Amino acid sequence: MWKWLHPYAKSETQYHLLGKIQPFLGWLSLIMLTVAFVWGLGFAPKDYQQGDSYRIIFIHVPGAIWSMGVYGSMAVAGLVALVWQIRQANLAMISMAPIGLVFAFLSLATGAIWGKPMWGTWWVWDARLTSALVLFFLYIGVMALYSAFQDKQTGAKAAAVLSVVGVINLPIIHFSVEWWNTLHQGATITKFDKPSMAVEMLIPLLLAIFGSMIFMIWFSIWRYRIALLKDEQKRPWVKALAKVE
Repeated sequence: MWKWLHPYAKSETQYHLLGKIQPFLGWLSLIMLTVAFVWGLGFAPKDYQQGDSYRIIFIHVPGAIWSMGVYGSMAVAGLVALVWQIRQANLAMISMAPIGLVFAFLSLATGAIWGKPMWGTWWVWDARLTSALVLFFLYIGVMALYSAFQDKQTGAKAAAVLSVVGVINLPIIHFSVEWWNTLHQGATITKFDKPSMAVEMLIPLLLAIFGSMIFMIWFSIWRYRIALLKDEQKRPWVKALAKVE
């Protein structure tokens, strides 16, 4: 049933196939993010309460969403590596980790900048912010565990276990504003029956979210292809590729 997948399990096949997809994703993300930021930061109307300060939402929300999205993807890759012992899954997991760390930092930093004029403080230890900070340290933990062992297989296994265990933090982040009384605002873009945003604000925000997703995939592919080359640097196909390039 799964025989058609077998050729794609080869690192050489993955490297060349992803190389064909990568430029398209790069250009698509560039176009979407450019439109989103120009529209959102320059032409979207002011918020009736927050004025222009709300515009940081076009950076903060994609960062927050994909800080969780990347970790969820890492957890899936880690589970695949642990259960089916697929080496490339470990490479995918660790390739995504620094990208997720950047998204998590972006979420925390922009949240603090946004929170200062809205709440009168840079930081509060409420459920949403604290669980988001835990996610930031989970990324650091995964990367540190992977690098802590001389045996890369042992390090990858330890990192995969932490990725899978740490995924329990994701629903805590998502539902924290519903489970506890926090300063952080509730759902906005997921209220399709009664949207909380004007269409002129919602469209560039959605473009920023999906543009960031495509950028994340593009960047992950770029790092994963490099990881494949390093992992198989002694293989004939890599040596042949080095001679050609």
